[in-house]
Amino acid sequence: MAEGAAEAPAESGGGGDSGAGAPERGVAPIKPQYLTTKEQFHEFLEAKGQEKPSQEIEAGDPGSNDLAEPEAKRIRLEDGQTGEAAEPGEQPQAQKRARGQNKGRPHMKPTHYDKNRLCPSLVQDSAAKCLFGDRCRFLHDVGLYLETKPSDLGPRCVLFETFGRCPYGVTCRFAGAHLGPEGQNLVQEEQVQVPPVRNGLDKALQQQLRKRKVRFERAEQALRQLSKGHVPGPSPEAVVPEVSGTEGAPGQDSSDTQQALPEPGADALASGSVQTCGPLTDEDIVRLRPCEKRKLDISGKLYLAPLTTCGNLPFRRICKRFGADVTCGEMAVCTNLLQGQTSEWALLRRHPCEDIFGVQLEGAFPDTMTKCAELLNRTIEVDFVDINVGCPIDLVYKKGGGCALMNRAAKFQQIVRGMNQVLDVPLTVKIRTGVQERVNLAHRLLPELRNWGAALVTLHGRSREQRYTKLADWEYIARCVTAASPMPLFGNGDILSYEDANRAMQTGVAGVMIARGALLKPWLFTEIKEQRHWDISSSERLAILQDFTRYGLEHWGSDTQGVEKTRRFLLEWLSFLCRYVPVGLLERLPQRINERPPYYLGRDYLETLMASQQAADWIRISEMLLGPVPPNFVFLPKHKANAYK
Repeated sequence: MAEGAAEAPAESGGGGDSGAGAPERGVAPIKPQYLTTKEQFHEFLEAKGQEKPSQEIEAGDPGSNDLAEPEAKRIRLEDGQTGEAAEPGEQPQAQKRARGQNKGRPHMKPTHYDKNRLCPSLVQDSAAKCLFGDRCRFLHDVGLYLETKPSDLGPRCVLFETFGRCPYGVTCRFAGAHLGPEGQNLVQEEQVQVPPVRNGLDKALQQQLRKRKVRFERAEQALRQLSKGHVPGPSPEAVVPEVSGTEGAPGQDSSDTQQALPEPGADALASGSVQTCGPLTDEDIVRLRPCEKRKLDISGKLYLAPLTTCGNLPFRRICKRFGADVTCGEMAVCTNLLQGQTSEWALLRRHPCEDIFGVQLEGAFPDTMTKCAELLNRTIEVDFVDINVGCPIDLVYKKGGGCALMNRAAKFQQIVRGMNQVLDVPLTVKIRTGVQERVNLAHRLLPELRNWGAALVTLHGRSREQRYTKLADWEYIARCVTAASPMPLFGNGDILSYEDANRAMQTGVAGVMIARGALLKPWLFTEIKEQRHWDISSSERLAILQDFTRYGLEHWGSDTQGVEKTRRFLLEWLSFLCRYVPVGLLERLPQRINERPPYYLGRDYLETLMASQQAADWIRISEMLLGPVPPNFVFLPKHKANAYK
């Protein structure tokens, strides 16, 4: 799974709430004048920064973690067990650190925020009537909808200002900016433009995938060769694939026959949903030889890791603005892509600012991975495809994917060789040091991956069992550079400052991949390129969050569902941002990624609010940007390590 959102960093030592004493092991060294206690910290925030916190502390156990914490966070869950609140005055027993996805958290689906939803046929100004008629479960009375619709969140609509038209019409939470006197949706004709995001899922293709009517000729040919023990290569059969008669013209009825994926320049389904026409040339049907395949030259560039949940398109736009050179989409499950799931295909979307962009696939079997690679090769625009062999979570590992592939060499080889055969873009792989903590496998796999056809490998300096309990092993990464040569090797792990990046480059890696460091401070890319520490102010950090919400509304929509989806991803990101300690408050530079911040009062109220590790305070920040939360709104982070501190 992606690095940053898989789990939170574990402290390397010393726990407990830090007061104004000496810094403990594993705690960020903050200047004494800024340190405070937990009770004073929350009292200061409750007073909204207007008054000095009182020196008096309520009676009770000063070391208790239960004070000023919401009930949901007082209940610390162990994996697979039901937690119970500790009795007052009773010392809680040492418990295993909460890790993995917080699936038991109370939450509300975005579709439930807007109970009386307007029929899409009315929202989209469609001339055709609703196909469901009286059976439609949505409202068809615009007046009734407006009576129950929540008030607007602001006077300006991002979509209307950016694209000249808001497709959400009266359902937009900023509808006052583009509704006429009679409730009509206004359009700025001179400014109307199509949203520039690429790699959307074509409806016709989605229908064919759901009906399993798509043929994968190149993938099936490569799989046949692999099953016979032949290494796929530029054989005569592979150079000129068969062109089926059913591959055919647009509009051809394909309900009874499977459709083969078209070659570029053939009829349907080129990149994105744009159809092309013109003469069929040799370039359209002649396969590239391995030596002619496009090269991936990103040595020395800063690579933003594929981050599950938090590495969405709006976040990647933020990182690109601060200097990230290479971006990669969130981990996508190949079986879900082959089934045409809209939510999974959304992970492949690409913004024009992402000049070097790849997608990451997860799968456990050669047939599904090879077919998915062929599908993406013909339908989306990417610069490389990455195989996830680093995901540590049980959901993926127990099915044979992620880290499990490191122990399944035969399947791993077939996946890499098969995908490399059907792709016209470079194939990369992301791995860990191994599965078990003291049994390293990467140095043995790297020469094999080079021979199998991988163009680049990224090595995370931790094993699956280790997770984030120890620092990344950069000494081992340095040894692996020699084993991988001449194939470029990128290193990943514990980079939170330009000094960390410089030390990483001294190991001989071709470049560095940044994961959690970008979540804690996305301006890290600027610091590395300018070789400086940036003492960014709280107002500048709030401006970054404002840009994220604007990008989120463009990406997820400005109706109630889009606003609340933007809020949810913002809150997930804030659960990482709160760990950043401003440069001006540190006694020693730089902050290390395994050092958790103690309780401290910032240089202004906003800086203190951003340091809070309570979900209620993250919600307060989101309300500054997106207006009040809906009734009965509940949020706990997706990952247990963020939720139970």
